[in-house]
Amino acid sequence: MSARAIGTSTIAFGLVSLPVKLYSTGESSRRISFNMIHKECGTRVRQQYICPTEDVVVPREDIVKGYEFAKGQYVLFDDDELKVLEAPKSDSIDIVGFVPEDRIDRIYSNKAYYLGPDKGGARAYRLLSAAMRETGRVAIAKQATRGKEYLVMIRPYGEGLLMEQLYYADEIRAFDEVPIDEGDVADAELKLATQLIEQAAQDEFDASAYKDEVYDKTLELIQKKVEGQEITAAPVEESKTQIIDLMAALKASLADSEEGRKPATSAGKKKSAKKSSEAKKPSRKKAASG
Repeated sequence: MSARAIGTSTIAFGLVSLPVKLYSTGESSRRISFNMIHKECGTRVRQQYICPTEDVVVPREDIVKGYEFAKGQYVLFDDDELKVLEAPKSDSIDIVGFVPEDRIDRIYSNKAYYLGPDKGGARAYRLLSAAMRETGRVAIAKQATRGKEYLVMIRPYGEGLLMEQLYYADEIRAFDEVPIDEGDVADAELKLATQLIEQAAQDEFDASAYKDEVYDKTLELIQKKVEGQEITAAPVEESKTQIIDLMAALKASLADSEEGRKPATSAGKKKSAKKSSEAKKPSRKKAASG
């Protein structure tokens, strides 16, 4: 089934106007949500806004938006004033430059959207994608939508295009705010950690090899509840050994990794085959009694 576009826009590429459609890259239905229910009658409750000063329920028609410019002090805005504050919707994605893709740190990535050509834009669409693949560069652009101006990156994706919303520099928190205690890295520990990484190294990332087990388990438990079954928490097994020495932990990890990758030995295979043969062979006592 073809994907449904969630919006349309136009990429301004020099004097070229490229009409495009936007598509979601993911499925929001994957999220499991629970509603607030009145326990006594099973009815879904409604949200109300309470004024703590007058202790009354405030109807929606009496609610306006305000900006807190000082502690407990708000300047109020009506709908017309809010429209003035919003960025004008231009329905265009204006490219401002092209940079090497590896120069954009992944920390700036926010949301991603597929871009597909709209009517009459297929040739320009393919041209832009091919030109960026040829030069190894991606487009940096600005997009005004939903009352905000977004910084976006457009990059080749297969034969098509992908648009990623980027954070602005002042929206990124400095890593200096993350506390890191002092600690030396010993050469022996580094060697073992490197071996552990090399044992688990993969040449490609295959997303289909991973499943959201919590999501699947949650759906399974919900279905049991729907069918009237009782659901209880499974006992959590505590770790039998707690290794606090870093070297010991690395060695134990390597041993576990090697054991999992080790093929069956010829002696083990012979022993297993012997047991299988003995299991199939009838006992002499039973044969004699027959």
